Amino acid sequence: MQTTIRIGTRGSKLALWQAHHVADCLSAAGFVPEIVIITTKGDVVLDRSLDKIGAKGVFTEELEESLRTGHTTIAVHSAKDVQSTIPADLELLAFMEREKVNDVIVSFDPALDLQRPDLVLGTSSTRRKAMLRRFLPHATTAEARGNLQTRLRKLEEGQYHALVLAYAGVHRMEYDQLIRHVLPETQYIPATGQGSVAIECARSLDPALKAELRRVLDHAATHMCLTAERAFLRTMEGGCSIPSFALATLSADGREVTLHGGLISLDGQQFIEETQSAPVAGAEELGVRVAENVLARGGRDILDDIRRVRDENM
Repeated sequence: MQTTIRIGTRGSKLALWQAHHVADCLSAAGFVPEIVIITTKGDVVLDRSLDKIGAKGVFTEELEESLRTGHTTIAVHSAKDVQSTIPADLELLAFMEREKVNDVIVSFDPALDLQRPDLVLGTSSTRRKAMLRRFLPHATTAEARGNLQTRLRKLEEGQYHALVLAYAGVHRMEYDQLIRHVLPETQYIPATGQGSVAIECARSLDPALKAELRRVLDHAATHMCLTAERAFLRTMEGGCSIPSFALATLSADGREVTLHGGLISLDGQQFIEETQSAPVAGAEELGVRVAENVLARGGRDILDDIRRVRDENM
């Protein structure tokens, strides 16, 4: 008898693309996938920026509750949306093969000039806003919440000259023709997990089933990189409201992982970055070490300032 796998997902087109991608992989392996759409707090509260909602896991909490109740078997997330610490009764089962990690500038204007003095860029990311203030200080950033299609509608209405988005979502939704600039990942270092799809389950799920789901869905190289990145994020005690960044890469022979991680102040003036390498067996320790160095070099002061500003604005 074939096993039915109930896949919990948000209802946006991009989230459903991810869920159907998972479903296709499961079908090919002989499972019977069933997609279950769940609305999260982050989908409902659109009149405030993410750093003002004041909750961890704004895009994951309701999906995680469905795992606890058995309403779903697995939950599918954009890996960059997963909070730094997973509840003890849940676990991240797999990370799917990573897409290109870059941030991109999207616009309906094919001749978009990033140096125009009145440039308005839409983004909902605290990290992107801070980096734009550092690397494009003449530009104005404007809040751009909602799913990709909603943001593009706002762009078409003229609320911004362009949007700053993750390449992965733009590409998966087939809007590549709107990409005007690909931002270098060595400068605009992405958020932890950007470009990958994370699979979460209840820790109590049958071990044999977990092992089979991991075999079908997990991409070993991506998992190794995200192990380092997420250890960095966890040590930084960060989430969507903290402008931290981390990108891990594997050496050509797959034996060594290099992590480029850091933190930027909200105004973009302070930029602390650290790059270290380690054997793949030490990926988690590498993430912790890089984060501790960033914190010791001034990162703690930046985080204290960010939390003070956030508390004043709540």
